[in-house]
Amino acid sequence: MTFWIIVSLMALAAAALLVLALMRARSGAGPAAAYDLRVYRDQLREVDRDLARGVIGEADAERTRAEVSRRILAADAAARKSPDRSGAPQAVTMVTAVGLAVMVIAGSVLLYRGLGAPGYGDLGLRHRIEMAQAARESRPDQGAAEARMPALPPRELDDGYKALVDKLRSTVASRPEDARGHDLLAQHEANSGNFPAAYAAKARVIEIRGEDATPQDYAEYAELMIMAADGYVSPQAERALAAALERDRGNGPARYYWGAMMAQTGRPDIAFRIWEETLRAGPPDAYWIAPIRGQIEDMAARAGVDYALPPATGGAPMLAGPNSEDMAAAADMTAEERQDMIRGMVDRLSDRLASDGGSAAEWARLIGALGVLGETDRARAIHAEAQQTFAGDTEALAQIEAAARRAGVAE
Repeated sequence: MTFWIIVSLMALAAAALLVLALMRARSGAGPAAAYDLRVYRDQLREVDRDLARGVIGEADAERTRAEVSRRILAADAAARKSPDRSGAPQAVTMVTAVGLAVMVIAGSVLLYRGLGAPGYGDLGLRHRIEMAQAARESRPDQGAAEARMPALPPRELDDGYKALVDKLRSTVASRPEDARGHDLLAQHEANSGNFPAAYAAKARVIEIRGEDATPQDYAEYAELMIMAADGYVSPQAERALAAALERDRGNGPARYYWGAMMAQTGRPDIAFRIWEETLRAGPPDAYWIAPIRGQIEDMAARAGVDYALPPATGGAPMLAGPNSEDMAAAADMTAEERQDMIRGMVDRLSDRLASDGGSAAEWARLIGALGVLGETDRARAIHAEAQQTFAGDTEALAQIEAAARRAGVAE
């Protein structure tokens, strides 16, 4: 009620200003002859003042008085002949003023009803934060998020690749305590588009490893759940992200998805701050940097922050080792052709790292690829070399150790 009283008083004040301006304009209006009479009378007084100061002589003063008096008589006669127009214009002015007042008040109310939110309380900062917290606490869980997603057609996979995945599933089922087997299954289930099965396998990896589960394990588990829910960060994914960040505050993927969760629950200010820090921390070639760069300016605008995206800095070249897409594409080849292709990519990546060096992600990829090929001795040697190369870099070593465990060469 207080809001409507204030709005009504403001509208009345605006209307009163308009009426006052119109009435003042009306009161200042008059016939031209009346204005001429005032000017001529002023001229007569000016002649008397000039005569008193000795500026003009008596004869000149008399001639000027006679001419001005003649003009006064003519102007007075014209004023008497002009009709009195004071009634009608004043009535029109009043009607116009009242009409404008009604339009201002009624228009303000109608505009607010169309664009505003009648009856809705003021959304102060504290209220908005409370609403965001309530939305975060009451949002759907993982199962509900997946249930409301439309059914997607299965991915087209080569029969040979599907047979390999089926074999891996049966092998893992017979070895329930094999963490590496479940980790490989999670990767291939994800490659197949079966994200619920992928994050279930990853959950088993974390369960088996217990206290030895790495930040990367938890971040990957959360990422698989988020992919299963088409980008939505559920409470279950949030808990996995929190576990990753508790173990490593600098985990890039976990920080990216934590920012996404904050944006989804009405806290773009926190999302922007997390993403901006993550973007500065880099590395610029990390896979989570590109999505941050693509969204951070919009997030800054939502947070009310004046922000300009810095230019991309040159990072390490794109990884040359085999990734999940390469492995899926290799499904169309014969077994020998797949092995030759993978070995060629691995050799090129190994040669480049030996000669030019590279990021921790590239070293981790090389270790993982060698593990897939079954070259455990070579993977173990690369693992030892990577440990020396990144000695003292906790985040890089964690990434390398995670790849070594997946490859089965970690001590």
